[in-house]
Amino acid sequence: MSRAPIDITVPDLSGKRAVVTGASDGMGLGIATRLAAAGAEVIMPVRNPRKGEAAITRIRRAVPRAHVSLRSLDLSSLRSVAAFGESLREEGRPIHILVNNAGVMSPPNRQTTVDGFELQFGTNHLGHFALVARLLPLLRAGHARVTSQISIAARRGAVNWDDLNWERSYHGMRAYRQSKIAAGLFGLELNRRSEAHGWGITSNLSHPGVAPTSLLAARPEVGRSQDTPQVRLIRALSARRILLGTVETAALPALMAATDPGAEPGVLYGPSGPGDLGGPPAEQRLYPPLRSVAEAQRVWQISEQLTETAFVTA
Repeated sequence: MSRAPIDITVPDLSGKRAVVTGASDGMGLGIATRLAAAGAEVIMPVRNPRKGEAAITRIRRAVPRAHVSLRSLDLSSLRSVAAFGESLREEGRPIHILVNNAGVMSPPNRQTTVDGFELQFGTNHLGHFALVARLLPLLRAGHARVTSQISIAARRGAVNWDDLNWERSYHGMRAYRQSKIAAGLFGLELNRRSEAHGWGITSNLSHPGVAPTSLLAARPEVGRSQDTPQVRLIRALSARRILLGTVETAALPALMAATDPGAEPGVLYGPSGPGDLGGPPAEQRLYPPLRSVAEAQRVWQISEQLTETAFVTA
């Protein structure tokens, strides 16, 4: 007997403007496609224009009337983030949905961003931190919901405060955990500060569980010439629907967090199956590394310093 497909209903988003990072493949492409199908105008900031154009072709094939467009953005470059933010501010149109989805995972050797930060911390967290700061006036104008995609890896680990950039002893997975914990703490602190200062933004978190995305696949740009054994196992289990999700179901927690009228601010959404690995999306208890308000405030402060970016509300 075949299992019923896992899905959610995305409400009508006509008249809404959405920005989705990492939308050129995988979960991000699925999120962008569903938002476009619901009537939203979707901005897809991408690093690789060729991949971006291929993604738009796929979206328009699935949604012929989709209103989607590309912008240039490299989250590993604060100059690129600033330029992208300036271009959207010049357009002057409110943003109603922002999904911070893009990321890199576990380069085998330590790499750095253009600005000298460890690649995962700089891209997954600092790039998105600076992005939200640059887009703040548009997010406020749209009373936006900001959803930050973290990871099941953030269930344990910590921010390596003594060596944020892993210069003394690099460990790919620990650095990845740090980047996703920092992103989660930032997303929660963003919601608290919005409530305290009347910014009109709501912010929550999502995680995709485990699915055969491109994060652990061959990615020459991060020094990985072939697929990891982990991603090969994940693909095999996912194809047999054993515990894990698919690329399509992995996108659902972020879609729920970003669009469901009942989705709560300051909450984590993820798959509800065994071990949170797959299954229908639902609200989940915050992982222990995400529960400290003091840690979140510390992440915010150091991120402002490192990115030289302030949340200007005037």
